[in-house]
Amino acid sequence: MNEADRITRAHLHRDPRLNDLERLRVSSPMYDAVVEEINGRRIRIGRHWLTDFASCNYLGFDLDPEIIASVHEPVRRWGTHPSWSRFLASPRAYLQIEEELTDLLGAPDTLALPTITLIHMSVIPILAGQGAVFVDARAHKSIYDACTYARGLGATLHRFRADDPCHLQELLRATPPRTSRLVCLDGLNSMTGNLPDLTTFARVCRENDALLYIDDAHGFGILGERHPGETSPYGATGNSIVRYTNLTYDNLILVAGFSKAYSSMLAFLTAPSWLKDHLKVTAPPYAYSGPVPTASLATALAGLDVNRRRGDQVRADLHRKTNHVIQHLHTLGVNTSNTSGTPILQLPLADRHQLGHVGQLLFDHGIYVTLAAYPGVPRDQVGLRIQITAANTDAEIDLLNQTLTTLADRNLLRTTD
Repeated sequence: MNEADRITRAHLHRDPRLNDLERLRVSSPMYDAVVEEINGRRIRIGRHWLTDFASCNYLGFDLDPEIIASVHEPVRRWGTHPSWSRFLASPRAYLQIEEELTDLLGAPDTLALPTITLIHMSVIPILAGQGAVFVDARAHKSIYDACTYARGLGATLHRFRADDPCHLQELLRATPPRTSRLVCLDGLNSMTGNLPDLTTFARVCRENDALLYIDDAHGFGILGERHPGETSPYGATGNSIVRYTNLTYDNLILVAGFSKAYSSMLAFLTAPSWLKDHLKVTAPPYAYSGPVPTASLATALAGLDVNRRRGDQVRADLHRKTNHVIQHLHTLGVNTSNTSGTPILQLPLADRHQLGHVGQLLFDHGIYVTLAAYPGVPRDQVGLRIQITAANTDAEIDLLNQTLTTLADRNLLRTTD
């Protein structure tokens, strides 16, 4: 190590909670991997081919030939990246996406920005102001980081117990009168695959004059409005947890994006038009950041079109494949926190110290998943996160189930006993 590196390392803050993660990054082939090529949901790492169950491309739009073909003409017309900030100018596609999203979501208006993290970091401090912000204890780290930033700008920060509306109500009622209140939580949870009791949270927020801010990054495109003709328990049209729970956008901000189910780089929030116009002036990503690439705008538009025409069919297939894995886990007596039937399955290990060993076994069996290590999850939830996509074949689902049987037979997965 040279002198410059020594000085730099000496100034780094070393968080001891990251020690396990750092060891896994160095030792496990399931971390920090370089994918050399793909073939459907098969990926090659070095000379090793694996079936990918770590992808967030839930609807398989990343591999859809129609969506892939949509890129060529817009790139020829607009170039690869019209690099104005949105405050200066926006390609027409932005406005078309916002109009189509507003109609799909049944929202008052929408504003498209590059990523959900940028939205959190810029919009949460604006909405919190000098008031009080309340964040779910298991909310995504990007939400918590944005709430911490808001605290640095003058807001007070409170954490309420995960999925506990009663605790939130206690904290809201203890807030001084005439204090603005912002409540932040996840929609479909990215680790457990479960949904909050959004109806109750929304009622608590209304009764206590609080604005509810929901990050539904993993639910948008999967969950949607319920009606008798729906093709699966996910509902219809994939228009988010808000419509899935039959709520309105009164006193509610929905944040979601295209980077999961729609396989495109773009994010958005719902807002009344007056707030949208205010954010155009106050939110740094609108005023100062470059826009998303042309190809992402094109695939977002194409994805919205495909969703209109055959999205419910894709979601029905996704539910069928997911349910096949869930039922197999039940047969094995394996513990999974997922009670919603969504395609995110968290499997805690019987012994969290075996995470590296389990990762190697999965790799050797040709299965690629997310290894959920502390502090990304609580110590008692260290294990696997499996994500099913519509692009996974039935044969790949069968291979996953066979591999899970092997892990269960070796007593590596926590059981329901």
